[in-house]
Amino acid sequence: MRKVNVNELEAVEWSSPGGTFAGSGKQISEALGRKPTSTDLRERHPFDVELARFAPGKTPYPYHSHSAQWEFYYVLSGTGQVRDADGMTRIEAGDAFLFEPGQAHTMTNDGDVDLVVFVVADNPIGESTYYPDSRKWAVRSPERRIIRSEPLDYFDGEE
Repeated sequence: MRKVNVNELEAVEWSSPGGTFAGSGKQISEALGRKPTSTDLRERHPFDVELARFAPGKTPYPYHSHSAQWEFYYVLSGTGQVRDADGMTRIEAGDAFLFEPGQAHTMTNDGDVDLVVFVVADNPIGESTYYPDSRKWAVRSPERRIIRSEPLDYFDGEE
């Protein structure tokens, strides 16, 4: 059995150059031995688990959809708004929601305390991500490339 204590994991922090997008996450699956770039399914694991944290006023990532990946979210604490094709939906502690492949989404912490979310994704091999607001793609095979017709920076067109 593999076991970790999430309280003891270091959080990985990220921020866009202009500060529009920011957050942190404890990479639970990787702490349990998941190798994200491996194409060996035993090393890759069938899902990825993260404990994500977003400060008040922050959006963790640009509006995007996945070509093949499913994502499950469970709100542990805080409040926010989720953007999807239908508009904005309020979220709070205890809410669970799911995005299937092709459903664009993002979220924003609109509260006064950190928004803490448990995320489970299946991370299929060959996954691509589309960013509708900036009309670009992220493609993996297995390394990640952000493109329109030439390679782009991840936050190009977002801020």
